[in-house]
Amino acid sequence: MFAPKNTITSIVKPFPSIFLLCILSYISCTNNETLREKKEKPNGIYFDYKIRGQENDSVVSVYLLYRLGGPNGNTLRLTDPAKVEFDGDTLSVDSAKLAGAFYDAEKPANDFPGRHTIVFTDFDEKEHTLEFNYKPFKLKTKIPAIINRGDIVFDFTGFSNGDYLRVILADTSFQSRDIHEIDTIENNRLVIRAEKLKYLSNGPITLILSKEIERPISNGAGQRGRLFISYGMQREFELKNP
Repeated sequence: MFAPKNTITSIVKPFPSIFLLCILSYISCTNNETLREKKEKPNGIYFDYKIRGQENDSVVSVYLLYRLGGPNGNTLRLTDPAKVEFDGDTLSVDSAKLAGAFYDAEKPANDFPGRHTIVFTDFDEKEHTLEFNYKPFKLKTKIPAIINRGDIVFDFTGFSNGDYLRVILADTSFQSRDIHEIDTIENNRLVIRAEKLKYLSNGPITLILSKEIERPISNGAGQRGRLFISYGMQREFELKNP
């Protein structure tokens, strides 16, 4: 599911926004056709759930899709008695050219940490419940405007040992190779070693940190899918030689 720890790969220079981490997920639907199937059984529906938050946003986005046959299948517009509820509230259907039919909500970020429940009622009026815990992290380290080359240490709160963190450091030079890795957090600390910084040019650096959790959705009824939860933040600083 994730890249090996401390893997460094070349990437296209990111826009200075955490949403670039998520944009491919939103436009990955190659078929935007929305089907209406009153007799579709749960084992034929793929649950595609995304929960996304960002440090500076006032809301957390809830984005739920139901697909026929698998992760790339046509989206499904639910018809009575089928419905989906988030924390007890029934969500209305919306649609977009690329995404097809989807169910979404925006919840106040300050109140969102903690447990949440998604209840899908199928066309046979059977309920399928999924619970998850939303736990954003905080950066304790105050990042100065200028950082000299050397080991860079970041301390956090909100991580459990073994949690994954996507780390991107990008400079403004198209000749250099940015850092893009998935690291494992231990004791709420991340260390970026000095030797990795050789891939970056001196000058302005964009740092993007994103906690990502992906887990399969399955139960005895045969339903399947995935739940993807992400929370991110962004910082800028100038990198220079000591």
